[in-house]
Amino acid sequence: MRQGTDPLDDGAGTGGLLRQPKAVWATAGASVVAFMGIGLVDPILPSIAKGLDATPSQVSLLFTSYFLITAVAMLVTGFVSSRIGGKKTLLAGLALVVVFAALAGTSNSVGELVGFRAGWGLGNALFVSTALAVIVGAAAGGSAAAILLYESALGLGMACGPLLGAVLGDMKWRYPFFGTAALMAIGFLAITVFLKEQPKPARKTSLLDPLKALGHGGLASAAASAFFYNYAFFTVLAFTPFVLNMSPYKSGGVFFAWGVLLAVFSVLVAPRLQERFGSLKVLGGSLVLLAADLIVLGYGNHTTAVAATVASGAFIGLNNTVYTELALGVSDAPRPVASAGYNFVRWFAAAAAPYFAPKIEEWSDLHIPFVVAAGAAVVGAGIVWVRRGVLTREVAGLRPGHAVEDGVSVFAN
Repeated sequence: MRQGTDPLDDGAGTGGLLRQPKAVWATAGASVVAFMGIGLVDPILPSIAKGLDATPSQVSLLFTSYFLITAVAMLVTGFVSSRIGGKKTLLAGLALVVVFAALAGTSNSVGELVGFRAGWGLGNALFVSTALAVIVGAAAGGSAAAILLYESALGLGMACGPLLGAVLGDMKWRYPFFGTAALMAIGFLAITVFLKEQPKPARKTSLLDPLKALGHGGLASAAASAFFYNYAFFTVLAFTPFVLNMSPYKSGGVFFAWGVLLAVFSVLVAPRLQERFGSLKVLGGSLVLLAADLIVLGYGNHTTAVAATVASGAFIGLNNTVYTELALGVSDAPRPVASAGYNFVRWFAAAAAPYFAPKIEEWSDLHIPFVVAAGAAVVGAGIVWVRRGVLTREVAGLRPGHAVEDGVSVFAN
């Protein structure tokens, strides 16, 4: 699939990526902090386990509760935003994150911390799903530039989260949670000032609309493949820190390098590979390479495991960009609805991996969780290969309609 025939290429270049309204930058900046919250606990997982006298499988529930609530909340985000508006939904999500991140820092037991992370996940779901729709609707340069900007925020947040967690967590494991609350409060103020309320869509979204959107063959295929990919992704993110068993600073450095690769490959490398080889070939090839990297990570020595962890960021960055474009462009559903249905499916895998990976290690040995994750990545690639016809055909036929169907319009200062 060459340039000009790739169904995910809408003709928008990336030259205008930096020329955006203030509202877009405010939303993207808050998105960076939201994504920082995902990897924030990575370098301090062992410290949290020690501080709260908890096992690795108990501490991994910090991810499970967070993403389980995030997944379910995806069914609610469109329902809420179509009734109270995008700006109020963003602010509600940010307010919840500020409150529950601060409460997480006061936890005296792992049960309390897991519960507060669940509330944090609800706020994050309201914010992240709406932020993507806002950025797509307001960004200059078309949807391609908007997606790259969103992926830039994701990559930067994923890179800086572990670094912030390491710096603050080295002093005390509670401090990263308070730091996130403070940064999200700044994001709240920025969106309050720079983002004007957008008009509500003519049709209100029901709770079942995201599930109905999954009845579309292309979106269902993309979501199913992303489910298995996310299991592999979050095995790296949530389980690897226990395998590496490094100090917060060293672990933060490893995941900072991982996040930098994720950002670079999301924003700079993915578009070029897509132009040359086509999106589906890039996605399938990257998933297979991620599987191979996971096997190396699981069976290599400590130095090899560190290198493989960092290298996985490149494949994850490629995958994130292509999956996001697929979710937004493959079906005839409005983008916010399609995104909610897609995220509903994939975040369940993000909840499952942190729980099952330590359990699988307990039942077998240290290597098998990575073998399972590699197998999941291969299954994801297999779905892309088997369903490549419907993915290609339906994206090509449906992309033009989104501009008038989304009802996403932002008025920026």
